Amino acid sequence: MDFSEWEPVYEAILADFGFDRAGDERARDELAALVTSSYRPRNDWFTGQTVAVAGAAPTLEDEADVARDADAVVAASTAADRLVAAGVDVDWVVTDLDKHGERIAALTREGTPVAVHAHGDNRDLLARHVPDCEHDRLLPTTQAAPADPVVNLGGFTDGDRAAFLADHLGAAALVFPGWDFAAATGPKARKLAWAERLLYWLERRRGERFAVLDGRRAAIDTAPLPVN
Repeated sequence: MDFSEWEPVYEAILADFGFDRAGDERARDELAALVTSSYRPRNDWFTGQTVAVAGAAPTLEDEADVARDADAVVAASTAADRLVAAGVDVDWVVTDLDKHGERIAALTREGTPVAVHAHGDNRDLLARHVPDCEHDRLLPTTQAAPADPVVNLGGFTDGDRAAFLADHLGAAALVFPGWDFAAATGPKARKLAWAERLLYWLERRRGERFAVLDGRRAAIDTAPLPVN
């Protein structure tokens, strides 16, 4: 993701939620200072593969076979723990450390790559958990401008950032177990509305139609997105 392409979308997110760009930048810089090695995964990691982008909706266990049948799994946040408990291997985890920081550190030590995201509201979690991670399996990310070694691959929530990561790593097709846009309420619903918009943008970029958006595309507000 070229930041010049992402930045107008990012600015729209900041405006919608009243977030502080400077706070994101401080978190990015603090994450950069915590990372002791520069990890860059191969961008052909998932070439030719169908990748399950697993969300943490209550339906995840019922849809675990979708992840199990995929060639690889990128899990958002605690979806990773739930899939592992269901006997499904997880290839990548994407998280802002909101719920399971100790588990994330253990996953990196066990060899699972993790994209750890910095934003203005999780600086304390970064300071608490990143030093315990195995840094040659930790990809630091930001929603602000990238600053080495912290990268910006696109995305806003853990779930849609997982999809942008899978795309960056060359996935041939994406499937979406554990997603339920209709179930959320309040602030979570607003965030999922952005996740939905961003998945719509991603499928347009990829020339692919994601089944998770079927029946929902006509209602998606695409005004903030660089799509026709």
